[in-house]
Amino acid sequence: MKEPFVTRAVRPLFLLLLSVGMVAGLAPLTAGARQSAPPPALNIPFEKYTLSSGLTVVLAEDHATPTVSVLMMYHVGSKNEEVGRTGFAHLFEHVMFTGSAHVPYGVQDRLTEGVGGQNNGGTGNDTTTYYEQVPSNYLEHQLWIEADKMGWLLDSLDMTKYNAQREIVKNERRQRVDNQPYGRAGELIGAAIYPPSHPYSWPVIGSMQDLAAATVDDVKRFFRLYYAPNNTTLVVSGDFNPAHTKGWIKKYFDEIPSGQPITRPKAASTANARGLYINVTPFAKRTRDADRPFR
Repeated sequence: MKEPFVTRAVRPLFLLLLSVGMVAGLAPLTAGARQSAPPPALNIPFEKYTLSSGLTVVLAEDHATPTVSVLMMYHVGSKNEEVGRTGFAHLFEHVMFTGSAHVPYGVQDRLTEGVGGQNNGGTGNDTTTYYEQVPSNYLEHQLWIEADKMGWLLDSLDMTKYNAQREIVKNERRQRVDNQPYGRAGELIGAAIYPPSHPYSWPVIGSMQDLAAATVDDVKRFFRLYYAPNNTTLVVSGDFNPAHTKGWIKKYFDEIPSGQPITRPKAASTANARGLYINVTPFAKRTRDADRPFR
């Protein structure tokens, strides 16, 4: 049924008055908000110290919830690789979850996800990080696990574990890069912007050729140099007792020796005033036989 003419004529006026009333009602609130004091600056209290081995420790208490987070930041990323030896940093992120000498494969998941927490890791150009978020009473377990991985991971790394993780990384590249629309865009742009020797010119995940050519001994040398206390920052944040936590850190990390001095990569300036154009050859157009689907 159609609306009466009067209703149709009055409705726009009613909506206009309603809008004006709402704006007028909000005006004092808006003016008051403008006059209010700015929010306080973000302030997160923390304590920072260094072990004799060079391990940097950061402690930040927050008892809002009965949970705690542990983060291990290794100051190594794809920039620390070499041309022809790319993908090592990301590959080792995967290897670090295969178990260590005193923490068999699966124990970490049982002591994180199995108690309502989580664990994961990530690799970038500059750093590789690993973290756990767990109920507070499982903090000591996480410090023990991370120390064992730092000090004794190579004791349990064999060719079978290494090959399995290398194939996983190669499949990850196929899934996220090679077989994704525009998946190689970042890789192509990086290669075009930076000269071939620049540490940001290759992708974090590495190339298929380099991953296939890498040996377990290559990766072990990479680990011995970069996965050392003097190249690592340990962060504990959340609901914890500082005195107990410092005792556990000393107990589990203090016996791990410092590593060799690390030479950081240096890169020349990439400033370029001219325009940059990238021409990417598209894939050959696929065709289909009359009696066969696309492949």
